[in-house]
Amino acid sequence: MRTTRVVTLLGLTLVTASCAAPRTTTPTPIAEPAPLVRTSTPVTTTTPPPAPPCAVTTGACVSLAQHLAWLLRDGRVVRGPVPAGFGPPDQTTPAGSFHVVWKDREHTSSEYGTNMPNSVFFAAGGIAFHAGPLDAPSHGCVHLTDADSAAFFDGLNVGDAVTVQ
Repeated sequence: MRTTRVVTLLGLTLVTASCAAPRTTTPTPIAEPAPLVRTSTPVTTTTPPPAPPCAVTTGACVSLAQHLAWLLRDGRVVRGPVPAGFGPPDQTTPAGSFHVVWKDREHTSSEYGTNMPNSVFFAAGGIAFHAGPLDAPSHGCVHLTDADSAAFFDGLNVGDAVTVQ
């Protein structure tokens, strides 16, 4: 048997229904929370990039052994290390201390007829930083990616130090 009650409270009418039949299901018990298990979070360490192996404070540093180059300004690395390509054994990239002699944004080699975008000349024989393929040998120059060669072109000034080792 079912009964219905109507209650009016402050102008609101509430209708409640009650059921005379007994409840046939039992309520679901509230589950206990799972025990807190603490796991250690692995500590990730990042290896800092290699520091330039040169004493240059403003200019460029090149590591022939690592195939890397750095651009530095006032003792701080402003770009790098960046990948670099070099000359083969019969046309090696010269090692030593140099200075930027001149720059040419759209240079073409007079000896080889090849384009040398973003050329920054620093050693005798037309040796320069410039855009070039990293997987193909140069004629002694330091090949950099297009973006890196543009950054070296913009970041190096005539007279800045260049160390290749």
